[in-house]
Amino acid sequence: MYARRWNIVDWILGAALVVGLAACSSIDEDLSDCGKQYEMEYELQLVTNLETELDNQLTTQTEQRVADALRNHLANIFTDFARDVDLSFYDTGKEASLLHYENQPMNDSEKSYTLFLPARDYRHLALANLQNNSWVSVTDGDNRDTQTLVQKQGETIESHETGIFTARADLEVQDDKDQAFHVDLYMSNSAAALVIDNPDGVEVKDIKVYATGFATEFNVNDSTYTFVDNPPLVHAQQVDTGTDDMLCFCSVNFPSRDQAEGDEPLWQFIVYVTLADGSVTKSVLDVKEPLQAGQIKVVKAQLQADGSLQPVSAEVGVSITLDWKEGGSYNSDL
Repeated sequence: MYARRWNIVDWILGAALVVGLAACSSIDEDLSDCGKQYEMEYELQLVTNLETELDNQLTTQTEQRVADALRNHLANIFTDFARDVDLSFYDTGKEASLLHYENQPMNDSEKSYTLFLPARDYRHLALANLQNNSWVSVTDGDNRDTQTLVQKQGETIESHETGIFTARADLEVQDDKDQAFHVDLYMSNSAAALVIDNPDGVEVKDIKVYATGFATEFNVNDSTYTFVDNPPLVHAQQVDTGTDDMLCFCSVNFPSRDQAEGDEPLWQFIVYVTLADGSVTKSVLDVKEPLQAGQIKVVKAQLQADGSLQPVSAEVGVSITLDWKEGGSYNSDL
């Protein structure tokens, strides 16, 4: 439905441009509504703490192998390579309506396009790397103030599949000069990793890890995030570390809030460990450090004999439920 709406808008705008060009053929005509070609250059700016976080948190020889596995796992997330870009040009007035839209292949970190635009002021919004992300989509794109990146709804969702980049810019397109515009796009999602050390070789049948406490939507025009009282659980995928002594789980999601209320955590890891006897231990790890766009946060914990997790950092809180029984969905207190 969304793609079809864009096509209809483009067809109407294309027809209007043809009429405009015909009018421009008259001598001594007012040419203010005539369009011309302009060069638009887009560049992805990957501003991330990935290497710093991995170097600081994963220091031993075994942990460095985990760091390498995480780099490989996140190669499609923390990258300045975009496969596609959505370009929307809006009215700068109160109506904030869509005037022109294009979807273009990019397949690079930097790309220039020649676009045909009538001379006027535009509010320009750009999105990159949405095409292969089945868990995030753009909605309400026919209005400047409502264009939003939205996750699929559900109590439990999967991690984002691409690093999503966005940009916003005010353009003054003039018909009496040749112009070229440069637009930088910055990352809008992030990642969280839980590294579990099993020094005593505790035998487990299964470990399920979820992360929660993150935004559910990103409002593109004003670059703000939307949070809900009961955010979904983001399934953290297990990373192949090549060893059973140290396990790693990673989620890709929108950022957390910047500040917590009182002693409340900003976000959490919810971990269910099934032991050899079939009993399940639930650990809730409370993180008070914000997870910001373009960043990754590594949380380390040690697995105990009873299946609980003991955080390595004193800054991470934990609550334990032994012999946990499934009695419905987990509702976060965030």
